Amino acid sequence: MKRSGIADLPLHGGRVPTWLVDRMTLLGTAITECVVEFYGPSEFLTRISDPFWFQALGCVMGMDWHSSGITTSVLGALKRGLNPRFADLGFAICGGRGRHSRRTPTELKDFAGQTGLNGDLLARTSRLTARIDNNAIADGFQLYLHSFVIHKSGEWAVVQQGMNDANHLARRYHWHSATVRDFVSDPHTAIVGKPQGTILNLVDHRASQAQKALLTIAQEPVQATLAEIRQLAMPSHHDVRPADVDLKRLGAVLAVANETDLRDFASLLLVEGLGQRTLQSLALIAEVIHGAPSRFADPARFSFAHGGKDGHPFPVPLNTYDESLSVLRRALDAAKLGHTEKLEGFRRLDRLTRNVEANMEPMADFSAAVTHERNISPSIGGRTVFDDALRSKKKVPDKQLSLFEK
Repeated sequence: MKRSGIADLPLHGGRVPTWLVDRMTLLGTAITECVVEFYGPSEFLTRISDPFWFQALGCVMGMDWHSSGITTSVLGALKRGLNPRFADLGFAICGGRGRHSRRTPTELKDFAGQTGLNGDLLARTSRLTARIDNNAIADGFQLYLHSFVIHKSGEWAVVQQGMNDANHLARRYHWHSATVRDFVSDPHTAIVGKPQGTILNLVDHRASQAQKALLTIAQEPVQATLAEIRQLAMPSHHDVRPADVDLKRLGAVLAVANETDLRDFASLLLVEGLGQRTLQSLALIAEVIHGAPSRFADPARFSFAHGGKDGHPFPVPLNTYDESLSVLRRALDAAKLGHTEKLEGFRRLDRLTRNVEANMEPMADFSAAVTHERNISPSIGGRTVFDDALRSKKKVPDKQLSLFEK
């Protein structure tokens, strides 16, 4: 076991407005449900322990593409969405930011009481990962967020974040309990426990190896450790620039959404007659669900699904966001009844986009794409946190807003 990745992000303040918080919770939960449906719970833990995929997930959910706030917001949304769904998805997210992080051991012990796992050892593992990243490696970052994502099988991932006031950066650390990343070709070893099925026994001889690995990481030079993990360093500029995006991959998404023949075929895969703007979002969501790790080298590209709350690269298109959620939710609900063709449509949409990328070699006109999005923003419910400030100054009554937007 080793730390699986880190991400360096500019420190940003501010808050996430309620109209985005609610949607992030719904979309993050639906994406998790899709990953579990297609690939199993282990794959979700593999992905959330990858800093590039985590960043792409935050972008497709409408958060600022590079700031430190993406960590707190994504984990908060997932905790609100996944914990109430424990009975059917089997995940719990313990801990969080500030005082919530200190509750992690208690929450893990409560979780262990429901699953038959060893709560004391889970709590000890939580403390070890936090102490190694906070104390054992002198990189100048002090932890302020610690989230422990655990499945009822006993497999877990840890995502935690520290800040460095001197250089105005945040550093996010990712851990994964598995010793391998590809669970499809080489499943991890486990034992059978009563009556929870396959569980990870943290008490047997493998636990001692895990502890040795943790100590090894703590004793190694920082550069040696960083050379073995996936490292994401986000730039300080707030706007999204062409250099931040793979223009060929973005071009494939835009082609599928805008070229008539491709758009008609893509819409048939999901819901006949879908508009081009919603197809653009759904194509990026499909890639988050089905993409390989190499597809997430440019997380900023995924902000072209639903923009960003600060207006970069464009305001969050609420109408498109809600339609995307509706299509995804209907596909998931139908799959529960055995009608999987619409959910499979997301996989086929992802394959279509990749085929366009490989065979047509499209290149996005970045400036034109951003300008277009900003021009159509008013017509598709574009909104930012700055609009909220204007509403407050104008004292717009709540009754003039839809229930979902409050």
